[in-house]
Amino acid sequence: MNTITSTNFNFPNQKSVYHGKVREVYNINNEQLVMIATDRLSAFDVVMPKGIPYKGQILNQIATKMMAATEDLVPNWLTATPDPNVAVGHLCEPFKVEMVIRGYMSGHAAREYKAGKRMLCGVAMPEGMKENDKFPEPIITPATKAEMGDHDEDISREDILKRGIVSEADYVVLEDYTRKLFNRGTEIAASRGLILVDTKYEFGKTKDGQIVLIDEIHTPDSSRYFYADGYEDRQAKGEAQKQLSKEFVRQWLIANNFQGLKGQTVPVMSDAYIETVSERYIELYENITGETFVKGDVSDIQKRIEINVLEYLKK
Repeated sequence: MNTITSTNFNFPNQKSVYHGKVREVYNINNEQLVMIATDRLSAFDVVMPKGIPYKGQILNQIATKMMAATEDLVPNWLTATPDPNVAVGHLCEPFKVEMVIRGYMSGHAAREYKAGKRMLCGVAMPEGMKENDKFPEPIITPATKAEMGDHDEDISREDILKRGIVSEADYVVLEDYTRKLFNRGTEIAASRGLILVDTKYEFGKTKDGQIVLIDEIHTPDSSRYFYADGYEDRQAKGEAQKQLSKEFVRQWLIANNFQGLKGQTVPVMSDAYIETVSERYIELYENITGETFVKGDVSDIQKRIEINVLEYLKK
């Protein structure tokens, strides 16, 4: 199972490289960024020891398609995709918050609710809700952007402004863009028989001060999807929803006594289990895009990426 879990390229005019949880970002001449989506899998802010075949390609290609499908609403950083795992775009200064938006009470929100909390990031959650119920209106629950190895933390709009993490004028734009993107993502998902449950967006500022969407959008790593068919029935019966997201990995880790807490050890993922994770990612790609997934050549992924990026940078 050939995967790409780390890179160490030295491109022409390269100024620096940033190694994130899943993506590696190369700064070219302080003008553009080459972002490589690796096959690393991160859950509970911990990177798993083994890569997932085709995961990077899937994330990159879904994000590319979704940026194209939303660029009429919100400007984005992307200029080219010279390789299945690579996106190239404008150098941006990222905002140090992730804009999380939730249409349904699932995942982290449901865990907090079960623990008795009725406020999440300064936003009230109504009484009497069940896990996976729809919120009356989508709620924005931001998180601070953690460094590698640290945990993202919930934060309220009030605290973001009070601590000067984002100016009020910029934050108003981030909220507006977040709602617009979520509405469009909801429409796209519905057209494919899916429900966009929750997601996160990241934004940055270009050199000329324009706020743009960066990183990924509506991928299984940044979003949670349910199948629309049978949703109401499953809710009425109190059954678990059939979903397409990374949540199935989180649930497997929880069942194997791992939630990223101090002293816990990442359980061993067998090759057979990794294969099923890969298949689930391919399933989501095909469901959300409505297209058959075409596997890239993985005989030598590093070489393939290097050749394609060098060729692009030459132009």
